[in-house]
Parts: sequence; C-alpha cells; structure tokens
Amino acid sequence: MTTLDAATAFVALGSNLGDRLGHLAGAVAALRDVPGVRVASVSRIVETPALTLPGQAPQPDFLNAVVCVETALGPHDLLAAFHRIEADAGRVRADNAAGRWAARPLDLDLLVYGDLVLDTPGLTLPHPRLTERRFVLDPLAELAPDLVVVAPGGTARTVADWLAALG
Repeated sequence: MTTLDAATAFVALGSNLGDRLGHLAGAVAALRDVPGVRVASVSRIVETPALTLPGQAPQPDFLNAVVCVETALGPHDLLAAFHRIEADAGRVRADNAAGRWAARPLDLDLLVYGDLVLDTPGLTLPHPRLTERRFVLDPLAELAPDLVVVAPGGTARTVADWLAALG
C-alpha cells in the first residue's frame, strides 16, 4: 500500500470482560493481519470505570487504547473487519440499548477516517461521542493531539482542545 492509496484512521479499543489485556493485544495483532491495513502506532492502555445505564448492573472496569492505522480499505469495509475481530474475541452485538452498552470482551470503534464526515445508518464519522469521552480522548491525544475533529453540530477543535474542554 502506498501513501497515495491510504487513509489514516483512528480506532478505539476497549475490553471489560475476561482477559482484557489479552483481548486488546489480540485486537492489535488481528488488525495487523487485515489485508490493506497497516498499524502505524498504538497508545498506552488506560483503565476506566464502565458507564452504567440506569437499571443496569454495575460492570467491570474497561481497558482502553487507541490505534492509528493506515488503510486502503474504505470506512465500511474497515468497520466490517472490526466486527469480525470483535466476533472472533467472543463479542455478540445487540441492536438494543441494553445490549449496546453491555459488558463485552472487545469493542472496536472507528473514531476518525481521514477527514471524512459521514452520517449513515451503520456508520457516523467522526464518531458521534468521540469529543465527550475522556477514555477515548486521552489515548487519542497521545497519538494525535493536533488532529482536528468535527463534533456533531459542526464545531471543529483539535483533540488536545477537546480534551481540555472536558476539564
């Protein structure tokens, strides 16, 4: 893959079930094995409390990281590869809110794909909650503090500025 065919994308990794560290390491290894994807850098791993919805049982803490990849895959194909990696780790996807926020062995979220802004039923870019999540912004800032991210509503700031805005 040459630089001309590649897009730079950032991927959030999370795990709060089973061998959390093993799941994250396995995800990075699996990303390296995806044709058309090159892992450029990996952030440090941070541990954060799980977000719990009202009425939901408390969950184990998450391990989170961000990976920068260069890819010749389009964003939907890249997301499909993420879903296969999650399934291989034992993730069962659910379309309802309770299932979406349930504990899981592995979660891969496409945060940013080049400068693409996209809003489709299966994929929104940049990730719609990216600018609200310290557990994503902290490791992302380690890799790309000057990356400009456009939030829903059109406000554009660097990752470092979004992180600072969280206080």
